Amino acid sequence: MDYNKVAQDIIDNVGGKANVKQVTHCFTRLRFILKDESKAKKDVVEHLEGVISVVVSGGQFQVVCGAKVTKIYDAAVAILGDSVAASADEVDIPEQKQSLGNMILQKITEIFTPLVPAIAAAGLIKGLLAAFAKIPGFDSTTSTYVIMNTASNVIFYFMPIFLAYTTAKALKCSTVISMILGAFICHPTIDALVQDVATKSTIFGLPVIKMEFAVGESSKIFAYTESVIPIILGVIVLYFLEKLLKKIIPEILQLILVPGLSLIIMVPVMLVVVGPVGIYVGYLVQWLYTALYSFSPVLGGIIVGGLWGVCVIFGAHRALLPIGLNDVAMTGTNTLMCFAGSANFSQAGAALGVMLKTKSKELKQVAASASLSAWLVGITEPAIYGCNLRLKKPMICAVIAGAVGGGIMGIGNAVKTGFANNGILTIMSYYGEGTSLGQFLAYIIGICVAFFGAAILTYIVGFEDVDAAPAGAKALEADLGIPAPEVSAPVHTGEKVEIASPVEGKAYPLDEVQDEVFASGALGKGIAVLPSKGEVVAPADCTVSVLYPTLHAIGLKLEDGTELLIHIGMDTVSMNGDGFTKHVNEGDTIKKGTPIVSFDIDKIKAAGHDTTVSVIISNTGDFAEVEGVPAEHADLSQVVIKAVK
Repeated sequence: MDYNKVAQDIIDNVGGKANVKQVTHCFTRLRFILKDESKAKKDVVEHLEGVISVVVSGGQFQVVCGAKVTKIYDAAVAILGDSVAASADEVDIPEQKQSLGNMILQKITEIFTPLVPAIAAAGLIKGLLAAFAKIPGFDSTTSTYVIMNTASNVIFYFMPIFLAYTTAKALKCSTVISMILGAFICHPTIDALVQDVATKSTIFGLPVIKMEFAVGESSKIFAYTESVIPIILGVIVLYFLEKLLKKIIPEILQLILVPGLSLIIMVPVMLVVVGPVGIYVGYLVQWLYTALYSFSPVLGGIIVGGLWGVCVIFGAHRALLPIGLNDVAMTGTNTLMCFAGSANFSQAGAALGVMLKTKSKELKQVAASASLSAWLVGITEPAIYGCNLRLKKPMICAVIAGAVGGGIMGIGNAVKTGFANNGILTIMSYYGEGTSLGQFLAYIIGICVAFFGAAILTYIVGFEDVDAAPAGAKALEADLGIPAPEVSAPVHTGEKVEIASPVEGKAYPLDEVQDEVFASGALGKGIAVLPSKGEVVAPADCTVSVLYPTLHAIGLKLEDGTELLIHIGMDTVSMNGDGFTKHVNEGDTIKKGTPIVSFDIDKIKAAGHDTTVSVIISNTGDFAEVEGVPAEHADLSQVVIKAVK
């Protein structure tokens, strides 16, 4: 796969470089923030090479690419430039208005998504260490164990620093000053000062707020290390402070005074106002979640285990991450990721059921790979978008099995002493210090029920299996609204097929046209013709299977079964038939040379469109070989496509 070409194809079809305000990525998705979402061709992007699916949610145009997303992202950044957000100012394109809810969800996603890989890595290390620690005679006091355990804790202990960076990036304020604030509240001196609740401390005469909370039957003195909400609120305040200072301070002095005054003001604000408010908000969030969980752990498991996968569809699961992280910071444990594990394994099981049930080789491969990534490392997007949601019934089976598994975890009070993805590689992190064998077994039974239950349910309930239609035909259906032909697996006979040019002009390779959908071969293989005469004629005896209302696209079925798509010009659908005249009707059976559509070349040029006519064998999958034959002058007497069945 040419990742540069894939990235270019995606960028071209989301409105081009000028329409991209920002692009980020998670485990499986490119997440575009576009200036104008109406310019994005969702149906075309969904059928591009390397793309599994497209989701538009939370102010983002999300392109699901699976495991190759990092390489595609790197190629996209190389095309767009490192400062993708900064490039938004280069072209004056009005931004779409977003609802407050979408904007908040988008910012939460931007803040927490970059941290997920590091959290997953820490979870993997913790899982391995927990597994070794359970081995009889294993010495957990060795320097190797201590060092690796420390490495797994870094992302959590210094969470305020990492969150300061991602929050500043999301809000576009000073990342360095934000990180200094995060490091400041993690500094050993400040940490010791805040935890010394017996001693009153002040800054500029203002009291430094210190807090002690009741957690169960014990008490907890709050520390800013591992905290989540205080630093986010702090950076939000910094964002507005910087804007104010830049308005007041002359530009020549801003380089020194803006960061300097920002720190002088924000240090006391963090310790006296914002930090304590963040602590109270975090405590309130944790109290509410604990209250809901205490009301019915079983109900909580059913809801989260069943609906977590649905949240993934909309990207809303990222908004739930702060709850789990905050729970760890406040209590040292969390139940959210346990319940989410049931949902993850249910998606893996449903994908396994699809793999066992389907007769499509392509779908078997997609489902097998998706199931593996879900149960091994907890990455469920390929399973959700690649097969479960696409086939509908497997998604329902996954939701049901996930809810049952989550309920079982609730019955057994499954809990996790850290924060990690759910997968076989991190499974031992759910049996860490402070977790009983009974709680761990509740987790194991829950994920097993979710996995095998979803697989069995999917296999029994079944689904509408996909046909063997070639990718080109499916893309044709999405791009033009032309029904994809129903075809069975091709049997190659060696029969040779030659197709004459249906339009006069210069024939050249299809991969040289200025439309990537045609050039990529996504719609099928063929030839491009730069017309010298504005008329399309039948290249052989055939039936007019499709005559698009705007007359820019024609579908023909030749007597030998070859199906042709003839597409006049690029983006000429926007002309709404102006300059086009039809001479036949859809369904007509016509002879070779019969005029089908006439078109005004000059009018197409005046409208700013490329006049190239693309001639494509839309059922390319039925052929062993299809080759375009360039010619300086092509007409009805000139063969422009040679194929072998």
